Amino acid sequence: MAEKQVKSRQRVADHGEVFTAEREVRAMCDLVKSETERIESRFLEPACGNGNFLAEVLRRKLAVVKSRYGKNPSDYERYSVLAVTSIYGVDILADNAQECRERLFALWDEEYTAVVKSVANPQCREAVRYILQKNILCGDALTMEQSDGSPIVFAEWSFPTGNFIKRRDYRLDVLLKENTDNDAYSDQLSLFADEPDGTENWMIDPITHETIPRPLREYQPVDYRRVQENG
Repeated sequence: MAEKQVKSRQRVADHGEVFTAEREVRAMCDLVKSETERIESRFLEPACGNGNFLAEVLRRKLAVVKSRYGKNPSDYERYSVLAVTSIYGVDILADNAQECRERLFALWDEEYTAVVKSVANPQCREAVRYILQKNILCGDALTMEQSDGSPIVFAEWSFPTGNFIKRRDYRLDVLLKENTDNDAYSDQLSLFADEPDGTENWMIDPITHETIPRPLREYQPVDYRRVQENG
């Protein structure tokens, strides 16, 4: 077993922690190659470790951003941030989660600095650090709870217009819960939306009329460089 796949024998014994080798990571990402090369396509790694899979996905996304927008620093910056917002991870060990955040930031920052050079923006760097803090969490993806027993909550990021970014927070267990298009269930939602049976976590889309998760919180759009000031 390669040394880089194991931090310690004790961690293997306690948590079954063995990191996937680089060759296997690349091969598995190749199975969904088209998705890894879509800038906005979201990826969630439920046992992310220190980020082997997520780093490879981000690396591929940033390569696409560079090929399309590398000659325009402002466009490159915006789309590279969009790529970061699409990467999500959970790990049961706090040091892994932190190492993953730092690794993804370092990967993004190296590419960002190389492309935009002297116009690199410190505020943008802080925004990316903040996004990774919200997207890479310490918790148990099996129980879908954080270490303090509270539900895992992820931020969804979107760019509604121009340089504005919008954040909505969702519970992971609600996002992953199987839903139904049953009309009776839809009626139940509209009638008992405030009842303590879990239906308060769902809402009816006013356009499609489908049952969709209800965000825990919705933030006003803000310039993506200032997202860290909005919550």
